[in-house]
Amino acid sequence: MATMVTGAYFREAGAGPAVVCVHASASSSAQWRPLMDRLAPRYRTLAVDLYGSGKSARWPSGRTLSLTDEASFLDPVLAAAGDRFHLVGHSYGGAVALKAALAYSERLRSLVLFEPVLFSLLFADDATQPAAREIAAVRDDTVAAVQRGDHDAAGARFVDYWMGGGVWAGMPASRRQAVAAAMSAVSSEWDAAFMEPTPLEGLATLDVPVLLLTGSDSPASSRAVARLLMKALPRVTTVEIEGVGHMAPVTHPEHVNALIERHLERAEG
Repeated sequence: MATMVTGAYFREAGAGPAVVCVHASASSSAQWRPLMDRLAPRYRTLAVDLYGSGKSARWPSGRTLSLTDEASFLDPVLAAAGDRFHLVGHSYGGAVALKAALAYSERLRSLVLFEPVLFSLLFADDATQPAAREIAAVRDDTVAAVQRGDHDAAGARFVDYWMGGGVWAGMPASRRQAVAAAMSAVSSEWDAAFMEPTPLEGLATLDVPVLLLTGSDSPASSRAVARLLMKALPRVTTVEIEGVGHMAPVTHPEHVNALIERHLERAEG
């Protein structure tokens, strides 16, 4: 079943405790289909499309997008989830999930994060470190490509950074076209991820079970953010998955989703 509420599209499956899932950049709620199928016998899963993704409305031009805006966009979905819910977020969706977790901490049962790209933390820690300079270059290159109208170049830079050199060239043409079309939305998301004002110590108030997942083959920038979060989150369990990269929830869903399911079972007690 799929639902449209005041512009926020989400798909829904299963019955039981609510699990709200937030997707990565250049993706959509569809990335969570394997997890929804796995959880359906025991959980009610709601997977949202963020601004400009899937079937949701685009972010209006003329104003900078923030994580507060993205978290507010989840309001109707979280209302549909009921009094208590778990949150799952991947990459940019992980950054949005962190912001929403702070806003809805009293209703939050637990949190699952796969390499949330809250790059504001990285730059507050040390803007000169190689990981920070590396991701700033990716941001600048993709934004510049979108501004000159070369969405394919933006997509190639984005995909090859997150998934490895040459991946873009090997993708089916239809998938390259979809990613290129998403690059305008990604340009706005860079602003939200880089300009979030919440300090690292502000995340210490999240007194819920947190599962923080990383891939051994992921880029330095997302792994550096994860290391900072390990220090700040008071009830965090960290798992590094060997042999996978930043897009593991999509490329290796069976492994990632098994860890998510186990975490939910423990959090439910």
